[in-house]
Amino acid sequence: MGIIKVENIRVFANHGCLKEETLIGSGYRVDIEVKANLKHSAKSDELKDTVDYVFLNNVVNAEMAKPCKLLETVAQRIIDRIFKEDKMVTKTTVSVSKINPPIGGDVEMVTIKLTEKRKSISK
Repeated sequence: MGIIKVENIRVFANHGCLKEETLIGSGYRVDIEVKANLKHSAKSDELKDTVDYVFLNNVVNAEMAKPCKLLETVAQRIIDRIFKEDKMVTKTTVSVSKINPPIGGDVEMVTIKLTEKRKSISK
């Protein structure tokens, strides 16, 4: 097994519970870590044999573009889509951080982190 990380994906999006947050938008940071068997790709040197980090970046950008109230919701959508579209991935961790959240204090960011393993399919 191996791990692929795509870190500090910077996105401008319109998530939040406050009306102003969805109208004005703000900056976000997304970090992804996926676990997959990378032995074959290490030998073949072929993109088709690994998890393409361009794909992971594209999933983040597409899902972050769909407004929602909670960061948990967008993180789960990212996880669900990765599992649906790349069968090599066995485990995914997604962190979504809101930069300068409007919470009445000097806070750099708030972060949620979700981790999920691929559900095994029983026969």
